[in-house]
Amino acid sequence: MNLMKSEIRDGMQIDWDAPILMKDGTVLRADVFRPIGDGKHPVIITYGPYAKGLDFRTGYKSQWSRLEEAVPEILTDTSNNYQNWELVDPEVWVPDGYACVRVDSRGAGRSPGVIDCWSPLETEDFHECIEWAGTQNWSNGKVGVNGISYYAMNQWTVAATKPKHLAALCIWEGSSDFYRELCRHGGILSDFLGDWFPRQVVSVQHGVGDRGARNIITGDTVCGPETLTDAELAANRADPDMQALHHEWMDEFYVNRSPDFSKIDVPLLSAANWGGQGLHTRGNFEGYLAAGSSQKWLEVHGDTHFTHFYSRYGAGLQRQFFAHFLKGENSGWENQPKVSLNIRSPGEKFELRAENEWPLARTQWTPYYLDPASMEINPVSQTATTTLTYDTQSDGITFLTPVLDQDVEITGPVAAKVWLSAQTNDADIFLALRLYDPSGVEVAFIGSNDPRTPIGLGWLRASHRKTDPNKSKPYRPWHTHDEDWPLTPNQPVELDVEIWPTCIVIPAGYRLGLNVRGKDYEYDGTDAGVAHAPYPMKGVGPFLHRNPKDRPADVFGGKNTLHFSNEMKPYLLLPVIPKK
Repeated sequence: MNLMKSEIRDGMQIDWDAPILMKDGTVLRADVFRPIGDGKHPVIITYGPYAKGLDFRTGYKSQWSRLEEAVPEILTDTSNNYQNWELVDPEVWVPDGYACVRVDSRGAGRSPGVIDCWSPLETEDFHECIEWAGTQNWSNGKVGVNGISYYAMNQWTVAATKPKHLAALCIWEGSSDFYRELCRHGGILSDFLGDWFPRQVVSVQHGVGDRGARNIITGDTVCGPETLTDAELAANRADPDMQALHHEWMDEFYVNRSPDFSKIDVPLLSAANWGGQGLHTRGNFEGYLAAGSSQKWLEVHGDTHFTHFYSRYGAGLQRQFFAHFLKGENSGWENQPKVSLNIRSPGEKFELRAENEWPLARTQWTPYYLDPASMEINPVSQTATTTLTYDTQSDGITFLTPVLDQDVEITGPVAAKVWLSAQTNDADIFLALRLYDPSGVEVAFIGSNDPRTPIGLGWLRASHRKTDPNKSKPYRPWHTHDEDWPLTPNQPVELDVEIWPTCIVIPAGYRLGLNVRGKDYEYDGTDAGVAHAPYPMKGVGPFLHRNPKDRPADVFGGKNTLHFSNEMKPYLLLPVIPKK
């Protein structure tokens, strides 16, 4: 079927629904935006399931309203008629000499087939799309990938397949560990996939057709020219939430969806979000460290999941990066520090700072011991033999530092060691780093997916406590998730809990808290009440852990106990950064 239409509009040559033939005969559809004329241009490509023709402003009303407030320049720099969720705006990039290619992934939007998110077949498809883009008569042969979240996550996997024409990656807030970041936090099933998949993928599946949205420019159905029945649609998709539920342990399902980082050899910019606990923090650090590329950069910021991708600060970084590697221009990127951190302080204040490495070489790794008598955490270890028990359905137990007499910066990965017992043969532990002002009120921060996030979060299922001594570091334990180590009821076990990387300058007069819980963190129990919000925002956004099939109440719904003695001295390992 010939669906492709070409036109000149708004100063761009646009090919709607350009066909890209896959090896198995499936034809995927792409929209191509490029400068008018016969020139050859570097390409920015993306491949994903969110429907290339769905208008950002109507498809993601909550996020768009927040973006307007956070990045007001977006209302004057572009008409926004071509804005697509988590992708670059061609009205901004095409005048700068780029061709922008948006591919609907197999089974999504205008591309037929079966949706199987993050599958090896998707990676193969993306590889072929990059090679297609690199060989078109309007392409200069250099292809870069740039996008947020899904459009960032699949960059790790496709780069490891080494497409010939792939020249650069801008991986903006995208996880890199399919098991540990997307599906199972510390072995505990994340409810995110069950919320995300029907809302953002099934809703724009190929075949929704006339029942779905229309492209505001062309008038065509966003989800394909055909309209399928519900039964036909269901047969054309694999459910990632059910897949993750049925695969508790690290097996081939996860291995096949994980990249070989050592094979990534193209220049890359990895951009993380301090407030991305749940999906958009850890992977950008771990991927940056593991990638085999000799030319790689790390940038970390705050605010929402989408703010700085579109802000002049973030877009400026992207354009400098791609101008250097796709155009060969002297864009100033040669002066970009290897690590660029927006150091965070209360009140959403950030100070941009250049660094040379991650974690920072000058870090003072400082254990803060949990004291059950004073309920404090401090560098002096306790010796009392005692226990503290908490109900897993309560807000748990909180240990606080003494009131600080000077500013203290915490920047880096965090870890905790505790000894814990349960009434059953398993337990889930949830850790939250929390900040309290001089009046004792918690200070929260705008996160990627929730406007009130804590400083840091960590999770671990006790039966998954096995670690790999070769991959583990004191500040970042590495759990293998390949062997069941059940508990003996009421017998303590040693747990090393990873808390995802964070950054905070704690002002004098404030206190840092470690909250030990048996369920998800909540700021104060209320919903933030964001207009058009697609899910409740109580502190962790959609990254909850409440599935009773994974967390049955008879196993995880009772009481847990922390143990203290001369041999069991729980502590929090903090990355304290001395002043230069």
